[in-house]
Amino acid sequence: MQNPRLISLDVFRGMTLVLMIIVNNPGDWGAVYAPLLHADWHGCTLTDLVFPFFLFIVGVAIPLALGSRKDAGTADTALYRKIIIRVILIFLIGLALSGFPYYNLSTIRIPGVLQRIAIIYGVVAILYLKVSVRGLWISLIICLAGYWFLMTKLPVPGYGYASLEPETNLGAWLDYTLLKGHLWSSSRVWDPEGILSTLPAFGTGILGLWTGIKLRSKDQLNDNLHLIFFTGAVLLLLGYVWDMSFPINKKIWTSSYVLFTGGMAMLTLASLIWLIDIKGYNKWTRHFIYFGMNSMVVFVGSGLLARMLGLIKWTNGEKSTTLKSFLYGFYQYDWMPLKLSSLLFAFSQVVLFYLFLRWLYYKKWFWRL
Repeated sequence: MQNPRLISLDVFRGMTLVLMIIVNNPGDWGAVYAPLLHADWHGCTLTDLVFPFFLFIVGVAIPLALGSRKDAGTADTALYRKIIIRVILIFLIGLALSGFPYYNLSTIRIPGVLQRIAIIYGVVAILYLKVSVRGLWISLIICLAGYWFLMTKLPVPGYGYASLEPETNLGAWLDYTLLKGHLWSSSRVWDPEGILSTLPAFGTGILGLWTGIKLRSKDQLNDNLHLIFFTGAVLLLLGYVWDMSFPINKKIWTSSYVLFTGGMAMLTLASLIWLIDIKGYNKWTRHFIYFGMNSMVVFVGSGLLARMLGLIKWTNGEKSTTLKSFLYGFYQYDWMPLKLSSLLFAFSQVVLFYLFLRWLYYKKWFWRL
């Protein structure tokens, strides 16, 4: 199997996007089932798998997208130009989404999900062009061990000791020092996609890149799957063990979190490949392929929709009502638990996007960068 388009990869991406819509768009943030919330600090929930799965998928897709050009000897300058343009476009889309609709440049959030994806993609793609497989593992160790040292051994300026607490860790200090006024609005003094935590996030992309290389190699797919599955299990165990001294934490993207979620991603993708691409159980896959093949539409569209539902409002007498609260009212019944109402509201947005993406798919309209 040489450089195919893996149906399972699109399905994996689509499943991740569906989960993203559900966790990002509840009817009531005060009524959400625990697995659909991020861990308060240390720990990992189902929701905490969404972002690392995205970065992992970005890494997997790089050799599948650039491999044939690399093999054909396409000039490095052409590939670098393509990579840099894509990085800039994704980063700018992330900024535009962060600032919508007011675009106050004095307070616009500079870090963000798409911004981190852009940076990780750019660095990992260049690593693919220049570094051997052995070099990738060395790079991974440097990122994870280096971040562990910085976060657990270096004293935080102004505090005099190393800390892993939300507002007193080294990453938070660096974010506040360099990006004050341009951080996550819920904290204002640190950012979950901050500067320092991007270092271990490269590790997530590298794990995806290694997986993509193995899926593209000349060896038999079954042998590759065995290796990927075994490696994922080992990483999962290592992450769990490291959690004892460097806790699994999405918000500061700890090294143990990279190993744990990277292992989970490998196991999930390997299982999907075995089920879909090898065994041929693929009749159900098209429902997720609609999402997976138009990921930018889903990401940007769901973000804009959530903003608009909160921004569109009207006044009835002295009472102000947002479009979100008006629509959410149709899901609330005395006999229905509030958390279920909140979940159904989120799921209705999945259905809305499903219908739109299905239409785009059959029109063969895809947003590609």
